[in-house]
Order: sequence, then structure tokens, then C-alpha cells
Amino acid sequence: MSQSARPNCRATGIGSTPHKDAAAAVALILETFEDIPFWPQLPRRDFWENMYAQFSEYLPGIVTDGEKITVQLSDGWLDAAEPFYAAFLEEEPERFALTAKYAAGFHRFAAAGPLDGAWAVKGQVTGPISFGLQVTDQERRPSLYDDMMRDMIVKNALRHGQWQERELRKLCPRTIMFVDEPFLSMVGSAYASLPREQVIDALEEVLSGLEGWTGAHCCANTDWSLLLGTSVNILSFDAYEYAETVALYPEELRGFLGRGGMLAWGVVPSSGDAAATITAQEAREVLERALALFEGKGFERPELLAQSLVTPACGTGTLSVAVAEHVFRVTRELSDRLREEYRLY
Repeated sequence: MSQSARPNCRATGIGSTPHKDAAAAVALILETFEDIPFWPQLPRRDFWENMYAQFSEYLPGIVTDGEKITVQLSDGWLDAAEPFYAAFLEEEPERFALTAKYAAGFHRFAAAGPLDGAWAVKGQVTGPISFGLQVTDQERRPSLYDDMMRDMIVKNALRHGQWQERELRKLCPRTIMFVDEPFLSMVGSAYASLPREQVIDALEEVLSGLEGWTGAHCCANTDWSLLLGTSVNILSFDAYEYAETVALYPEELRGFLGRGGMLAWGVVPSSGDAAATITAQEAREVLERALALFEGKGFERPELLAQSLVTPACGTGTLSVAVAEHVFRVTRELSDRLREEYRLY
């Protein structure tokens, strides 16, 4: 990886913000994360901006009571599946465009015009494993367990990601598309007994179909070798809570970093009392402890930092606006300190 293509501890965010006003959310992001801005998901603005509802617009059988979504795998569902596959086979991502009803933050962000000073621009899509585990059928069974529904969930995520890439390239040539998988932590548990190969194949179908850099975000503990075993470019994790568990996979990490992989260290908490009070120095101490774990496995700090991003631990959608702003400021301040101290330019 060339020096210019290294993230060098630049800062970005994960996805959601607590704003109800898309313009305010976008303004905050462009001001705070001008190197790698991202479009905001706004779950408090509308139910349809919930991370599962947001990417359900084109899936057949989706029903909602205004508080959650489910899928009805009934007799007529197969008939509804036919136009979905027809749209997919057209290989035209525009058929899977996020509409303003589902993503006001995206459309406000896109309207910002070319972001000439940005190093990269970031989007996100809800990953197929989390979507399929959280969106259940009429029998309250995870929709991921139905073979055809799982296939459509994967293909839906792929086309959404491809459409975002195309639109985001209008703002900045370098795109980063995160696949958000918070419930990947359930894989291997009694709740989600999925074959390892099935999980990797689902993720890889999405990741390999994207042209720009890809990221995978999980804000809980999981079998990190699942993600490191894919072609993903950026591993995004809650380093405030789970850095020790990621460090348990040194060989997989060595291969990942050796092929140019990057780490997004979520060292600024985005929940609980700590989110409102943490300082940049305290976040730095969190990162120092995490780096020490990796150095103990034989990794060199300069190379780690050059291939790193600094982020909040997760999205800020559950916080107040004031606390979310604080989390963003601390993230940016820590990034600036590291880049200055280690001369990461």
C-alpha cells in the first residue's frame, strides 16, 4: 500500500446520528470529519431510517407495524420474489436506490456537491447476517434461515452498496463502503447456529461485488477470523471494549495487514456515561492499551498506525445530539494528535 493510500489515523464515524434534521447532521459531519465524511443514518427522524427498515424497501414480503419489520414468507411471497430477481439481473444499481423516505441523510449529504478536500467518502449498508437474524418471518424465525430469503437479503445489500458507491464517487473518487454487522456476535451461539462457510459466503458476495474499499463493522465480540477470512479491506471494531479479543487472532491479522488491510479502532465509547465524559487523553490511553496488546503479538506500532483509522466505537444514534457532538469532537481531536505526533501525513 502506497503512503498516499494509507489512512494514517484519519478519523471518521460509523453511521447513525441522533439528529432529526438531516441538514444539521450533515453539517456536523462535514465540519468534523472533512477527511473522511460519511452520510448519516437518522433513526430518530423516522422509523424508516432504522438500520433494518432502511434497506428493506425492495425486498418482497416486508411488513411493518411502525415499530419493527418482519417478512411474510406466505404463498404469495414467491410471486413477489420474481420481480426482485428480475431487477437484480438487470445489473442496474439504480433499481435499488435509497429514496429520501428511507435515507434523508444520504440525499442531503449527496447534495453537498463534490467534496474537493476529502481523502475518501464513506457509506454503509446493513450486513446480510445481521439483517437476516433480526428480521424474522411470521413464525418469528430469523429470515436468514430461509434459503431464498437469505439469497435475496445478500443480493439486496450488494446492489444497495453498488448504488451508493456510484453516487458517492460523484463526491470523491475514493469510496469506503462499510457492511455493518452488529449481530455477527450471535453466530455460533444457540440463537444463530449457522455454518461458518455460509456466513463467509454471504459476506463475500457483498464485499467482492463492490469496487472501492470495503469495511466490516462489528461493535460486539465475535469470531474475528470470520471477517478476516473475507476480502474486506477495513476491520472496524469496538476497541474500547473488545481490542483484547481481536488481538487473539495474530496470524489472521498478520495476513490481513500484510495484504494492505486496515484497522478502524473504535476507541471513543458511543454509549453509557463514558460517551458524555471521555476526553481525548482518555481515548488515547484506551488506544495505547490496545496497541500494546498488538505489539505483544509482534506487530510494529508505526505500521499499525499507518494502516489505521480512528472512530467512535459504534454509531451515535442512541445518544443526545450534544453527547454525539462530544464523541465526534473527541474522535477528531485524538486523530489530530496522533497524526501530528507520529507525522502521519
